[in-house]
Amino acid sequence: IAGGCRVLQNHVLTHIEVDGCNDSQSAAEGAVLGLFTYDDLKTKKKTRVTTQLHGSGCVSGWEKGVLYGEGQNLARYLMEAPANHVTPSVFADTITNRLAPYADHCVCVCVCRSQEWIEEQQMGAFLSVSKGSEEPPVFLELHYNGCPDNAQCPLLLVGKGITFDSGGISLKPPSGMDAMRADMGGAATVCSAIVTAAALNLPINIIGLAPLCENMPSGKANKPGDVVTAKNGKTIQVDNTDAEGRLILADALCYAHSFNPRAIVNAATLTGAMDVALGSAATGVFTNSDWLWEQLHKASVVTGDRVWRMPLFQHYTRQVTDCQLADLNNVGKYSRSGGACTAAAFLREFVTAPIGRTWTSQGDDQ
Repeated sequence: IAGGCRVLQNHVLTHIEVDGCNDSQSAAEGAVLGLFTYDDLKTKKKTRVTTQLHGSGCVSGWEKGVLYGEGQNLARYLMEAPANHVTPSVFADTITNRLAPYADHCVCVCVCRSQEWIEEQQMGAFLSVSKGSEEPPVFLELHYNGCPDNAQCPLLLVGKGITFDSGGISLKPPSGMDAMRADMGGAATVCSAIVTAAALNLPINIIGLAPLCENMPSGKANKPGDVVTAKNGKTIQVDNTDAEGRLILADALCYAHSFNPRAIVNAATLTGAMDVALGSAATGVFTNSDWLWEQLHKASVVTGDRVWRMPLFQHYTRQVTDCQLADLNNVGKYSRSGGACTAAAFLREFVTAPIGRTWTSQGDDQ
């Protein structure tokens, strides 16, 4: 960060003036992201530092960059917080409170769907994951109407919201399990994006869906070999209870189609197999739409968040449909081999092409 600084008499830095360097939006975003820390539960907290634009740069660009950074930090805050402090209900309340200022203008509507509603929707896959926990599930539904007078179909965002993932009966190894408090990263990203869209007053209509629950082992939890029924009537053999994200997303994707969206974008910490495939260099993207892939790729070039298209071959679909007891298996026939690809093939069974949009594939084997 370039520029001068002001200090108090005790020499504690509390204020930074940032030189916009002719790109005040990027400077602001970087400053806000760089200053983030989660120390809410510590007695001794770090000194809070604020920033303001100094020197060259556009003030409106700076303000926009601050909102970009704050939106990302909201997602980081939700993912960093302990799972006993961010339960499904607390997650929903946090987002509802952040959107409250915009709800007064009828721009945003937050609906926290209860377990009773989830049961009425016959979301058997979602319910099967949540039943192992003492925490009740929440289906969070957000509506941002940036074009209320526009008949444009909404962009629909779906985020995986497992607020803690123990693996269920297929228990994860203890090492690193604490990081599974962030297994709702997809929901955190989706909801924070909508909060940011409202703050920026973007001229677009967006609907966000976040199925929220914990995946815990108990006498009520899914057992390997159990069969559950998703909202669209398809039966699923649950051979690995740690492949739970695709179960809750299956029902959310089915429900998403009721809004006739122009496109559905699903974000999820779905499987470690993606990290094995790409590491931290890029985000893996599976899509049955060349048009949507082109939009995502263009956006990644602008933001620097690189994406890489992954295959949706029938080869992977056959691995989840070749099932002993049900229509689908929640894990691929060859276990970890191509795990990210079989996870995407599973979710594809709950998605249909939006009306009015031409979908094309990558090849005859798609």
